[in-house]
Amino acid sequence: MSNIICIAGPTASGKTALAVELAKVFQGEVISCDSMQVYKGMDIGTAKPTREEMQNIPHHMLDVAEPDEDFSVSRYCEMATPILDDILASGKTAIIAGGTGLYMDALIRGNSFAPCPATGARERLEKEADRMGMDVMLTKLQSIDPDSAARLHLADRKRILRALEVYEETGETITAHNKRTQTIPPRYTPLWLGLDFEPRQALYDRIDARVSIMLENGLVKEIENLLSSGIPAKCTAMQAIGYKEFVAALEGHITVEEAADEVRKASRHYAKRQLTWFRRNPEMNWLTRHPGEEFSEILAKARQLVRQFDR
Repeated sequence: MSNIICIAGPTASGKTALAVELAKVFQGEVISCDSMQVYKGMDIGTAKPTREEMQNIPHHMLDVAEPDEDFSVSRYCEMATPILDDILASGKTAIIAGGTGLYMDALIRGNSFAPCPATGARERLEKEADRMGMDVMLTKLQSIDPDSAARLHLADRKRILRALEVYEETGETITAHNKRTQTIPPRYTPLWLGLDFEPRQALYDRIDARVSIMLENGLVKEIENLLSSGIPAKCTAMQAIGYKEFVAALEGHITVEEAADEVRKASRHYAKRQLTWFRRNPEMNWLTRHPGEEFSEILAKARQLVRQFDR
């Protein structure tokens, strides 16, 4: 049996519930792999598991950053890897569950990240971007690393400047660094489980219902509390789906119901992107829930896959 189980899938597909049930059966601990659940105070809008939902199963990588901090895949791996290794060393099963595919893949591969020494290069590039504009910075990146430049949108200031910074600090493009990293065999060999629904509308209905439940549970009040505590409306965390839309409502630009509709629509688009990402993984074992099929049947299939793995 694998000592690592990765549970992936789109938003609202039931990853948390499956992770908890498998942890109960296989002496597991859960490592959240969600780029928004890392933030303190952002509970309702990120669908962070409640104490009741955790059912006394240890959960890690929740509430590890302040909402006004920028959080990255490199920081996630830096924090989650020792936790994963500790779980394995104790003889337990590590269950990595979440919808942030970039974080999950990087953690399993054991990625090394391009160094980021404090030499002032980032600050210099930030000032240059403010003075010259991002179109100039993207053109600069085009001459250095055309592959990265082609992938990045002009509005993606953070990644454009990061790519320029890596080149200035190391003399290697971030594209070359990433390609070299991907040739290294993965550090871990997990069992991959992917959750989906057929027909797709069944997933969309779950997403729509989840947004309504979030509102009933006080999402707008949660956002008001974050803003009143001094969290900037424009910070990275507050740009997440389920937050920025209601910030617009609180500022009077749209109604709360219009914001809810925007969240539902954005969440459905996000689910499509998540599925596209995870479907690239040839090792994924898809657990697709069909009409009339209960969660207990999906759980039974998952338990069977875990027991069969590595036989």
